[in-house]
This record gives sequence, structure tokens and C-alpha cells, in this order.
Amino acid sequence: MASARWPCLLLALLSGLAVSGFPRSPARLLGKRSLPEGVVDGIEVYSTKVNCKVTSRFAHNVVTTRAVNHADTAKEVSFDVELPKTAFITNFTLTIDSVTYPGNVKEKEVARKQYEKAVSQGKTAGLVKASGRKLEKFTVSVNVAAGSKVTFELTYEELLKRHKGKYEMYLKVQPKQLVKHFEIMADIFEPQGIRTLDAEASFITNDLLSSALTKSFSGKKGHVSFKPSLDQQRSCPTCTDSLLKGDFIITYDVNRESPANVQIVNGYFVHFFAPQGLPVVPKSVVFVIDVSGSMHGRKMEQTKDALFKILDDVREDDYLNFILFSGDVTTWKDSLVQATPENIQEARKFVKNIRDQGMTNINDALLRGVSMLNRARQERSVPERSTAIIIMLTDGDANVGESRPEKIQENVRNAIGGRFPLYNLGFGSNLNYNFLESMALENHGLARRIYEDSDANLQLQGFYEEVANPLLTDVEVEYPENAILDLTQNSYQHFYDGSEIVVAGRLADEDTHSFKADVKGHGAINDLTFTEEVDMKETEKALKERDYIFGDYIERLWAYLTIEQLLEKRKNARGEEKENLTAQALDLSLKYHFVTPLTSMVVTKPEDNEDQTAIADKPGEGPVDAEVPLSTAYLTHYHHQPPQTPYYYVDGDPHFTIQVPEKDDAICFNIDEDPGTVLRLIQDPGTGLTVNGQIIGEKRGSPDSQTRKTYFGKLGIANAQMDFRIEVTPERITLWHGAAQSTFSWLDTVMLTQDGLSVMINRKKNMVVSFGDGVTFVVVLHQVGKKQPTHQDFLGFYVVDSRRMSAQTHGLLGQFFHPFDFKVSDVHPGSDPTKPDATMVVKNHRLTVTSGSQKDYRKDVSVGTKVACWFVHNNGQGLIDGVHSDYIVPDLF
Repeated sequence: MASARWPCLLLALLSGLAVSGFPRSPARLLGKRSLPEGVVDGIEVYSTKVNCKVTSRFAHNVVTTRAVNHADTAKEVSFDVELPKTAFITNFTLTIDSVTYPGNVKEKEVARKQYEKAVSQGKTAGLVKASGRKLEKFTVSVNVAAGSKVTFELTYEELLKRHKGKYEMYLKVQPKQLVKHFEIMADIFEPQGIRTLDAEASFITNDLLSSALTKSFSGKKGHVSFKPSLDQQRSCPTCTDSLLKGDFIITYDVNRESPANVQIVNGYFVHFFAPQGLPVVPKSVVFVIDVSGSMHGRKMEQTKDALFKILDDVREDDYLNFILFSGDVTTWKDSLVQATPENIQEARKFVKNIRDQGMTNINDALLRGVSMLNRARQERSVPERSTAIIIMLTDGDANVGESRPEKIQENVRNAIGGRFPLYNLGFGSNLNYNFLESMALENHGLARRIYEDSDANLQLQGFYEEVANPLLTDVEVEYPENAILDLTQNSYQHFYDGSEIVVAGRLADEDTHSFKADVKGHGAINDLTFTEEVDMKETEKALKERDYIFGDYIERLWAYLTIEQLLEKRKNARGEEKENLTAQALDLSLKYHFVTPLTSMVVTKPEDNEDQTAIADKPGEGPVDAEVPLSTAYLTHYHHQPPQTPYYYVDGDPHFTIQVPEKDDAICFNIDEDPGTVLRLIQDPGTGLTVNGQIIGEKRGSPDSQTRKTYFGKLGIANAQMDFRIEVTPERITLWHGAAQSTFSWLDTVMLTQDGLSVMINRKKNMVVSFGDGVTFVVVLHQVGKKQPTHQDFLGFYVVDSRRMSAQTHGLLGQFFHPFDFKVSDVHPGSDPTKPDATMVVKNHRLTVTSGSQKDYRKDVSVGTKVACWFVHNNGQGLIDGVHSDYIVPDLF
């Protein structure tokens, strides 16, 4: 499969093809045929096009990649696209030799049943998973016959949000090889007129960019095209690999001669509002900062660095205070103070001396902040025409004082009473993000995850910049009574400089000749009303530019915005209200063919002369009680498709089975050791990977407890380079990423991804762990049942891909990752007439081996698949390097 990469961008797209299971190499001769330049292992990607049509901020994106298999045998080809989490996939088609396989959007439950049926037949694959900070990765692979052509086409749509004064599209470019026809084309149509338009690429010099890039705008139309030639794609003048690997960024803004703009098409309207030049409303801001022990070190230093920068930007007519919480709650000042130069200097000294300590008391800290803002308003110690906000930063869950999330939410909601917004920043991933988001949303704010990275201080500072300059408060968007149906959100506590308010709806009477919209709000000096008079005929005339408009774009924009807001409301709804919101969002998702958290896209594709079902779900942030230190996507099911390459495993009593490369045969052996013994299965100094397993016996007190029947009851998988560990038992899976710990049960179905690492837990079946491209392990769960008098639940361990393991790899399994040969001869009857003996020559040893079989439980944990093998006696002596006791280690890690 293609290498896993997890870029961190606001909006991103990756488009490329990869040939599965083969090293990449330049074009070469296959047989006597001369192949086109850019061919990799027989596959030529001759066209990759990204077509973006943006009409009134609503983006319709189509990614199309075409390839042909020049090889003499079938090749598996993977298509990857990274798209924004805020986008909805609307269509996917796969075309092979003029036969098209479309995707169909269905209710998630309906799709799940279809998918589970395919799971039972072993013909499935998950398509979408979380990737990086703000991305989702869509992946689909298919076998392409010799001489055949394949076309992949993915469509997704989203509303571009104005951020710091501009709209942004980030395209993640990574075709992985030279492409004859590579092009990114964006056509932008904005009825207000385009004021600025720019494009840049991180992976190419300005000189090369200028010759491959064209950009222009005039009036309402803008155009960007990036079309590098083969020579411009090369990483060096004589190289055959591509330098197209990075970010392609398009930014633009529109004219704002009027603060508002209303557009109407086919009975649907959209209303954009972003006034310019208003004075900033003074604000009172309370920073509620977690200083518990888990904030120690880099996180605390980055937080302090961000606060220093924020103090530089605070306006003198603002008021502020700091509340620090660990097990206790402390404040900088007893009440809000004005941001005078003297107070800012004193605040900097306070921030400099912040120290981490103790537990996490979120409830009392937030209530102290709310009380401080309420008291300032009641005592009129802040300007009457000012606003207030709370910004809380935490890296963990409440564990002292009131620690029940639902009770904390209730307390904070009652205390704020809808008077001002709460913004929650979750630092890292070892926290309950859904709780932070839910609490922020019901208090008219939002939550933002701050990723533990070198730029965490910039993330914090960037968030503050978004809310630093309120221009209006208590904004209401009003329309004539009984004139509008199905209106999206039309009231906002704040309008911040550089942002935009978007409201959409449906006209009750499509024959209306005129249309009026009022926007009312409180400014820094007085109350303001902005009125927009819309002449229907003029609007229709202005929107005749059909070359730049895709169909019913305003209706789809309204549907997108409505679904987005219904899903947001649903997060805090209960009972009948939640059922109604779910039903509304589901109906719209199905009607407009959007893949949302309530729907799935089912793709049926050809695979080995029969259809294979794949499912594209919308990943989420994760459940309330299971936030993890990785990007997370909860899936309906995941079925691992093992590669058709040599593999190695240990399962059962414990039976080691080695499938030998270039041999249609296998070798197996047992290790006879006491329960509690830990064995080194894999050790690779090159990649930093180690895998150890601890042996268990039969249940204590059982009739067979004195027998030598043993299994693996605990596995430890570690990557020293990534500071990552996994401990697997039949009861639970525990992960450590640095000091951050997460625990899952085998009742979960969950996917975790981060920077080349992927962990997939498939409920009650198996766990798949991949370290980038070329290292994949599968842990199989065997559950024997509590009533079973003798046996215990145990684990099987399978290495299904070891291509990237270094030549230094060793261990009971790892030593066999390197090529070795053996020869079997002199097959003759043994002590068991059904199992003949033979002579095996391996590693310069002549051994007597016995024909037998073991079970491979990857596909079916209850029955297994029989694997014929030659059994090496005496703990593998003569086959393994040294003796088996050399592989005993003191503990799992």
C-alpha cells in the first residue's frame, strides 16, 4: 500500500497512486517494450487532475487520476486523497476498462448491514480514516489486469470559512511519481467581485513556480492553474523521482463595498455579512490555565510563551485576569484589571513565575472565572459597551473536586446563563475532547485541539488572534415575517474582525420581486443596523455566469450549512430532541448525497473475479470516554486483508510457523517454557521495534493445570524511536505515547493514526498495528469462554509485512525475516503413521522433522485455516540461532 503520511493543514488534499508490495524504481524495459517515462513497476499514472470550482465560497472539488498497467501481470494500485474534515464526500467512481463502479450514499445502519455481510465473506476494506490535525484520508485499492486502464474520481464539497480576512484552500500535492498530465485548476466565481487572489507552493522555487503557475482575476472571476511539465516535476535535472511533495495554497478575498451580500437562485438564498472599518468592542477576557503536573516541561513552556505573545497584543481598553488551576485554584488578581502598560508588565512577571503542580480541578476554576466576569458587569467596573469571554486551556480530565463531566457542564451552563462565550482549548490528546467541545458549544463558544508539537505556542496564539477583535455583539439577522423557510442559524453572540457570518434559507414565495435583510448588533459606540435590499431580477441577471457556476450551488450550500449546524446541536441534545435532529440531518444527507456522520458511502469494486464491498465513513473525534493520544476514527468494522507475501506467526501452544520466501512450504516449531516466561519475538535496532510475549498456562486448579499446555497471554510491542508502547492482553489494549496513556477493551472497534503509525482494533477479533509502509503486525484474540474449565483466553501474533525491517532484526520470529534456505529429503514413515518424518538440511544442520499442520486464525478466529508445515523438534533446536533460552528476557519492555 502507499506510504502513510499525516500532514497537518487546515485544508489539504493528496492525490496519488501507489503499486502495492513493490519497491519504487524508474521507468525501465519490461520484456522488449520501451515504456513511457514515469512508469513505476509497470504502472503509468498518465493523468492527475484536481478541478476546483468555487462559487460564492462553496467549493466543489473533483480529483481524477488515470493509470495504465504496462506490466505482464496484474498489479494492485492504491488511490489516496486527503481532504478536509469539514468537507463532505459526495461521490466516488472507479472505472476499469470502461466499466464504472459507483459509490452509493446510504444510511449508516443500512450500509453497516451490507458491510457486515461482506465482512462475513472476507471481502471488505475501510476507506476513510482520520489523518493529521484537520484531515481525513480516503484510500481505495484495486487489482488492475495487464494492459488495463483504471480511472479513480472522488468528489467532495465544503463551504470555505473566512479566516483572518481570507478564504483558503490547501491542496496537499503528492503524486509519488512523474505524471505526464498533472494539473490543479481552480475557477472562482464571486458575485461581490474578487479583491485579492494568490497561490503558492511549498515544494518548488519561485522561479519554477512562476513558469508552471498561472493566476488571474478580473471582476467576479478568478482562475488558478498549476501545470508543471515532466522536467519541472523532477527533483533534479536528471532525476526520475518527483519533487511535487508539499502544500499548494490558494487564498482569496472579495470586495466589500457593502457589508452584506445576498444571493438568490431557484428559491434558495445565502446571506454573507462581514462589515469593515468598525471600531473594536472592548473585551474582558479571563484565561483559565491548567497548571497540573501533566503540564510539566515543554507544554508549560509553550503555554507561557504563547501568553507572553498574547499580552503583547492585548488592547489597552481591554480587561483581563489569569486563573490557574491544579488541585487548587489561584488567581493573579482578585478582580479584572485594565490592560494598562503597567498591568501588562506585572502580568508578564506573573506568567513567567507559573509552575506546574498537582491535580486538575476544572469545575472550580471555571466557576471562579464566570463569577469574576459576572461581578465585573454587576459592579460596572468594566465599560458598559464591552463584551466578555473565557478561554480555558487544559491537557487532561478533571480528577479532583467535582469531576463528573455532565455535572461540570451543568454548573458552568447555569453560571454563565448565556451571557458570554466559553472557548475550550484541549492541549494534546490525553483528554476528553468531546466533553470540552460539548461544554463550549452549549455556551456559544467552540473547542479547539492544540496539538503537542513544536508549534503549539503558535496554535495558542493563533486562536487568540481569531477572537481578539470583536466588532459587534448580540448579532441578529432578520428577514420579513413569513417570507423565509428553513433558516440556518441567524443569531451570533459575536462578530469578530476577519471572519464572516453566513445565513442561508428558502424563500416561501419564489415569485417575490424584492427581498430585504436586516443585520442588527451592538457596536463599540452605538447600536447598528445594516439593511440589504435585494432586487430579484438584478440578482438573477448577475448570476448568469453559468461557466463558473455548478448547478444548484446555493441549495447545496444551504443543505451543507443546515446539516453542519444540526449535527452540532445534536451533540448536546437528549431524547426526542436528539432523535428529531438526527432524522432531519439524515434526510438531508441522503437527499444531497453527503457522507456525514449519519451516512456511509458503499463502494463495490472488482476483486479476483468477484465484487468486494468497501465502506467510506465520516471519522469523528472519538467517544466521550476514550480520547487517545493519536488521531482517532471509530469504525463499524475493519477486516484486515493480508498481503500475498511471506509471513510469520506464533499462535496456540505456542506454535511458531515460518512461511519461507520462494518456497511453497512452511516450517513450524514449539517453545516449551514455564508460565510467566517472557520471550523475545522480534528485536530490530534499525527501526527501534521490539516485540515480546509472556507465556500463560491452564487455569489454576483445573485438571490440566499441571500439563505443559501453554499460550501467549500478554504481548508488548514497542518502538523506541517513536516513544510508543502497546501492551495487549485478552482483556484490554493499553497504549503509551510518551507519558500519555490510553486503554481500550476488546469490545471497541477503533482506529488510531499518527505520523506513520496505525493501530486498528476490531471488536472481539484482532488488532492490526502498522508502522508506516512495510511493517504490519496482527494480534488475534482467542476467547474460550468463562465456563471453560481448563483453558484461558490467549493471543496469537502474526507478522504480515516485514519488508522495512532492517537486516539486524533478530528474535524467535525476527531472525527468519532474512532470506534463508532449507531442503527436505528422505521422506519416510514416522512413529505416527499419519505423519511421515523427513530429513531437513537448514543452517548447516541436518534435522529429523515431521510432517504436520498448524492453524492460521487471521481470517477466522473460530475455525482457522490449516497450514501444512514441517515440524522441528526440541524447541526448534538446529533451526533457531543458538538455543531457545537465549530468547528469554526479564519483562515485556
